Amino acid sequence: MQVWATGVGIISSIGGDCKATLESLKHSRSGIGKIKHLKTMHNLPVGEIDMDYDELLRCAGLPQNTISVRTPLIGLIAARQAVAQADIVDCKKYKIAFVSGTTVGGMDRMEQFYDHFLNDNTKNSYLYPHDIGDSSDFIASNIGIFSFVTSISTACSSAANAIIFGAELIKHGKADIAVCGGCESLSLYHINGFNSLKILDSNPCRPFDISRAGLNLGEGAGYVVLENSDVAIARGAEPLCRLSGYGNACDAYHQTATSENAQGPYLAMSKALKLAHLKHSEISCVNAHGTGTGNNDLTECVALKRIFGNDVPPFSSTKAFTGHATSAAGGIEAVISILCLQNNFLPANLRFKSIDSALGLMPAIEPMDIYCENIMTNSFGFGGNDTSLIFSKI
Repeated sequence: MQVWATGVGIISSIGGDCKATLESLKHSRSGIGKIKHLKTMHNLPVGEIDMDYDELLRCAGLPQNTISVRTPLIGLIAARQAVAQADIVDCKKYKIAFVSGTTVGGMDRMEQFYDHFLNDNTKNSYLYPHDIGDSSDFIASNIGIFSFVTSISTACSSAANAIIFGAELIKHGKADIAVCGGCESLSLYHINGFNSLKILDSNPCRPFDISRAGLNLGEGAGYVVLENSDVAIARGAEPLCRLSGYGNACDAYHQTATSENAQGPYLAMSKALKLAHLKHSEISCVNAHGTGTGNNDLTECVALKRIFGNDVPPFSSTKAFTGHATSAAGGIEAVISILCLQNNFLPANLRFKSIDSALGLMPAIEPMDIYCENIMTNSFGFGGNDTSLIFSKI
């Protein structure tokens, strides 16, 4: 039995579905721009989905009077795409799980209506969606096919860990099919929190460049339908690829930084390779975590060199396209990696100009046509919770 991916769904600042996303990636069209929908004093570039609440409700197919917050609406749009592609709406005889990563949950509405909560009861219905579990329940109940629902919150590795958890459910017979990934919306908490760490760039980010000055925040959702290969064959599903390997490690070095020897990322990639029964030379390319901060890009390159030696495969970071969607990033980039695998290409690392001798590595500066047999995608979270996934052709 293998774990196959049979459906994907995505929404971010570069597109509302897989087709639009792929076009943006191939033509190097970034979604980083000025903040439009989030009301904030900061004038910082972000990867924002250009839809207000009413537009998101319409896109999600929900009535305009639905009590809603931004995160699960974004998630529902992407999850429905994945479910539709995998054609699992009527698979009632199978055990189907929903595993979703997020951190913000309904914080956007909590911030918006905080004064109401203090002074009157007119907005109390928005208190309940604040919980991250409510975001997962909202998505699951509106799709209506799941026998098991849970949430993962491990900061920036949340969605990638949701994919691991879904795969483990399948391998241990707890689920036949699992819809896994994550969703996240921009919030004041995001902007103010990351700004207090002094890691937000006031210009569009430049991962791995010598002039990199921080990250741009983003929002979005990405979900992958994972499936027991025997189940997929029995129901005639068309596989996109297989999840051949994955690894998670926590170096617990610092609340927000990675250790100098990059032990967490190194262990995560090592575990993924071991589970996939792959040599490092068999990885075609890497979708890097690549946030654009000094610490992340340096330590990720340290880890890449520890794993691959002098033969680091082509790599790039797509956060220069989408912004860093934090808990959703691993889901968005898993979908992007599957698109790269299917279309045999690697997106450009946008805005890279000059190599940093401290890193000693240069990402792909143009879109690359490359036969992609196995792609690794990295998601490294606060607290040193680091995750690597490997998707492979079948």
